[in-house]
Amino acid sequence: MKIEVFVLCDAATDTRGKLNILGTFDQIYAVKMPVVHPACAVALRLRFDKMEEGPHKVNLHLVDPDGTPVFQPMEGEVIPRMAPDVESIAVNLILNFQHMKFESFADYQINLAIDDVSRASLPLRVREIPRQHMA
Repeated sequence: MKIEVFVLCDAATDTRGKLNILGTFDQIYAVKMPVVHPACAVALRLRFDKMEEGPHKVNLHLVDPDGTPVFQPMEGEVIPRMAPDVESIAVNLILNFQHMKFESFADYQINLAIDDVSRASLPLRVREIPRQHMA
């Protein structure tokens, strides 16, 4: 299995196997805490070889700097299936998040595990909006 795409973005869609991604980012700015980010998505494109056909467990965790989950982990399953003449197939996954609440300015992390094996992570920095000094 190969991860072809793993991004945090404003929105994503899958149209007949075509993964469409809008606005990738890794920072959120806020005036004060706590802050609620209204909506975003994690877009994944995973490529499986013929010998990897069958069910695969996918887990996504958003954790704070101490490794404490920010919310319940997202869990799902993908089942790649291939025609006899196909050697690999890409599977698109879009995980939508609504009203993510952050309690502090910090460096968070989005962790991806497939079949209970850690595969990748993304940083998500929540920062205070710099105050402008008046001259």
